[in-house]
Amino acid sequence: MFGYITVNQDELKMKDVRRYKSYYCGLCRELGIRYGNIGRLTLNYDMTFLTILLSALYETPMQTEKKRCVPHPLTKQEMLYGKYTGYTADMNMLLIWYKMADDVADDGSVKGRAFMKAKKSDIEKLKEAYPRQAEAIETKLKKLADAEFANIHDLDYVSGLFGDMTAEVFVAKEDEWSDELRRMGFYLGKFIYLLDAYEDLEKDEKNGEYNPWETMKGRKDFDALVENTLTMMIAESAKEFEKLPILADVDILRNIMYSGVWSKYEAVKKKREEGRK
Repeated sequence: MFGYITVNQDELKMKDVRRYKSYYCGLCRELGIRYGNIGRLTLNYDMTFLTILLSALYETPMQTEKKRCVPHPLTKQEMLYGKYTGYTADMNMLLIWYKMADDVADDGSVKGRAFMKAKKSDIEKLKEAYPRQAEAIETKLKKLADAEFANIHDLDYVSGLFGDMTAEVFVAKEDEWSDELRRMGFYLGKFIYLLDAYEDLEKDEKNGEYNPWETMKGRKDFDALVENTLTMMIAESAKEFEKLPILADVDILRNIMYSGVWSKYEAVKKKREEGRK
């Protein structure tokens, strides 16, 4: 994932900011325990959001501890973690693995090769533990790579492939909430893919690389088109979110869904405008 699904701290109470950070640190802790310092380097906000979402939905008992860590060697950080912290750490590693595999296939990435070699045994275990999610990540990213190679600019199709992958990651288990989680993840995945492409548009054009927005960038209403498309994606995702019986940490989750994602969008939009100037 790309780190677009995060909080707007300015709109949160301080107690919720601290709790959000404790989830983030808890996920970092879990990545370190399971996958070492390499795992910690893959930490991102998107998986933190999923940790909070699943933990709140299933009312998971959480543990907390305070520890110093590599990024904060002087001050102990509060770390909040539970059953679904482990799940999201595993999903994060699967996502990174297949992203690295894609990089290796594209340009022979040395970094990707080193990562894949170091974590091969871990990934084999994860494939056995999560066959549905692993297959979805592998097959959808492969289809997405094929679509990009074929220069397909059907926004709904290419973003839908990423959405299909994200949908399966959001479903930790098949139960009465699977449909809502799957649809929520699908539209959120489309949002992430399209926002990432919007941010990279000028860079991709300069480097002669694929971008799904490429054929539309000359339109006078292009920025409005992007915003309206992203709004539709978040609206559909939020509709599914509101069907879930979540009480714990709901203010944090709503902050992310209704404000945090847009603060990231505004930052991306500003960055692109400054780049054009």
